[in-house]
Amino acid sequence: MPTSAAGSKRPSALPLGFTLLELLVVVALIAVAAAGVSLSLRDSAQSALQRDAERLAVLLETGRAQARANGLPVVWRTQDNSAKPVQSFVFEGLPPPGLPQNWLTDSTRAAPGSAIILGPEPLIAPQAVAVSSALAPGQTLWVVTDGLRPFRVQSTREQVSP
Repeated sequence: MPTSAAGSKRPSALPLGFTLLELLVVVALIAVAAAGVSLSLRDSAQSALQRDAERLAVLLETGRAQARANGLPVVWRTQDNSAKPVQSFVFEGLPPPGLPQNWLTDSTRAAPGSAIILGPEPLIAPQAVAVSSALAPGQTLWVVTDGLRPFRVQSTREQVSP
C-alpha cells in the first residue's frame, strides 16, 4: 500500500527533464557567450593593417616635428633584413633613442626602397607611402600628406581634401 509520507515516493504527476523554456534560455545564453568570444578574438588582417598605417602616420608626424625642432633633416626609409622575413624602417637624422623601427604586425610591409623626407622645413613636398599586408593581398592603404597638413591614412594615393 502506498504511503503519503513526505519524501517516501515521487508523485507520478510531476514530469521528468527540462521544459522547453529552460532549454531555450540555456541555448540563448550559449549563443550570446559564443558571439562575445568570437567578436573579442577577431583581429583581421585589415584591422592590423589599418592600425599599422595609423601608427606610421603618427610616427611620421613625430619625426617631422622633431626635424623642425632640431633643425636637422630627417628621412624615413624602409629596411629589408635578408636574415629575417620581417621588414623594418628607420628614421635617419634623429638623435638617439630615435623612434620605433618595427611594424606592430610582422606581415605589414611598405614598398621596398620607400623614403620620405620630413624636414627641417615647415613645408615639405607632397609625400605618400603605400602600406600593405602579406596576410591581406590586394589591400593597400596610403599614408599621405600634401606637405602642409599632417600625415593621414587613406585608401587611395590621391590627395583627398578632408
